[in-house]
Amino acid sequence: MTDLELQAYLQRARTIAVLGAHKDPSRPAHYVPRYLWERGYRILPVNPRFAGEELFGVRTVASLGELSQPVDILDVFRPPEVLLSHLREVLALRPGLVWLPSGIRHPGFEEALKEAGIPLVADRCLMVEHRRLLGTP
Repeated sequence: MTDLELQAYLQRARTIAVLGAHKDPSRPAHYVPRYLWERGYRILPVNPRFAGEELFGVRTVASLGELSQPVDILDVFRPPEVLLSHLREVLALRPGLVWLPSGIRHPGFEEALKEAGIPLVADRCLMVEHRRLLGTP
């Protein structure tokens, strides 16, 4: 995906699901979605450990299957070795774009998304790319 395409996608997107969202402010799975939430995106936190608790103004759910609305971006804060265990739910969710943070890659997971026609950005921080492409107010 080119910078221009990614910039346009970030401008169009409204809803970002965060698989592995965390309530600890020192963790990227918290401060990245918080940054995005503060810029007007609706954040849908997903983490069974915090299910029922409120993060970013909404109730955290335990699984992607519990989300009942379309998702523009799925930001995945999970280690590479467990990505395939989430594949079925990701494919069922059909997000507009799947984002894997810096340091996260999994060829099998990436290939399955490609075959399903779901665009992917891997090994890049969504917050960093948002700042770079759209600036900060």
